[in-house]
Amino acid sequence: MSRARDFADLAGSADAGGLTGRNLIINGAMQVAQRGTSQTGVTSGGYKDAPDRFKIEADSAGTWTLSQSTTAPDGFSYSYKFDCTTANTSLSAGSKLSISQRIEGQDLQHLKKGTSGAESITLSFWVRSAKTGTYIVQLKDQDNTRTYSQAYTISSADTWEHKTLTYAGDTTGAFDNDNADSFRIFWWLVAGTDYTSGTLATAWQAHDHPDRAVGQVNLADSTSNEWYITGTQLEVGDTATPFEHRSYGDELARCQRYFYQTLTGAAYQRHGLGVAISTSFVDMPYRLPQTMRTRPTTAKSGSMSVESNTTKTVSAVTISTDSSSADVVRYGITCSTTLTVGYAYYLFNGNDADAYLTFDAEL
Repeated sequence: MSRARDFADLAGSADAGGLTGRNLIINGAMQVAQRGTSQTGVTSGGYKDAPDRFKIEADSAGTWTLSQSTTAPDGFSYSYKFDCTTANTSLSAGSKLSISQRIEGQDLQHLKKGTSGAESITLSFWVRSAKTGTYIVQLKDQDNTRTYSQAYTISSADTWEHKTLTYAGDTTGAFDNDNADSFRIFWWLVAGTDYTSGTLATAWQAHDHPDRAVGQVNLADSTSNEWYITGTQLEVGDTATPFEHRSYGDELARCQRYFYQTLTGAAYQRHGLGVAISTSFVDMPYRLPQTMRTRPTTAKSGSMSVESNTTKTVSAVTISTDSSSADVVRYGITCSTTLTVGYAYYLFNGNDADAYLTFDAEL
């Protein structure tokens, strides 16, 4: 086969979305929702019971139900949905609502940021809303405190529209080559004057709050407002290629680098086996399904027990500070009833089908 034919086939594969590794965004098709598929009464920020890897920034911007929605454009099964349940028609200066994804610096070195050959990057996504008008997408370089915003328009209410935004390369400030938070993408939905009173940062510049979201509509002005997003892709170059569809298993593994939740849905599920090293404490090693970004923090939800010859009630589950890593952690399980030292005990849900453990290494 000739080299010309090779390049033609390669270009055709890219055009068809067949080349892997292009998309810097994790869970861009909103397939994975480990924490849950819906959360009501949202008024503050954080990672919610909705698609993984997307963090909410919120303050004085009404009340929202967030969910993994099955409303999606052709070729997709899910979207991230914002549904306004309490409106805010009179924003305060600090009002804000956005959805963001954060990316490790070591995954961005090929962008050549801070060099004369800095690469342009292109963001593409599908969006739908009952609220038409101007919306802002902001990029932020956390390592060098720099920012770049662009506007897009939702032209038709309740209609899926595909948007493409290209951002020129930045020759100032390299990304750190580490596992920390180096880069953020913000899709703005609500912005008070603290974020809109300047001039929109339409090229890379020093970060300044008033320049972040100039022109942004107020999505919180009516309980009729909804906003959906899916098919988010960030790639090198000045051209958007078709969305890189990855398998559910691939996306789940990528998400579990940052967050892992043990299974729920059935009572008496076992989570691990350990040994009582005192009359009130079980030491239990646990191998994580993926190497996490860093040693995670853990939390327990619901009722759990340990059992050997008898069942004992668990009052707390923590991670021991010694000999834990991003691959293997040690549960420290504190029990409110007396254990037998040296006995093996397994940790289980008891009769609480909704009990689970979480491991968090999010950016």
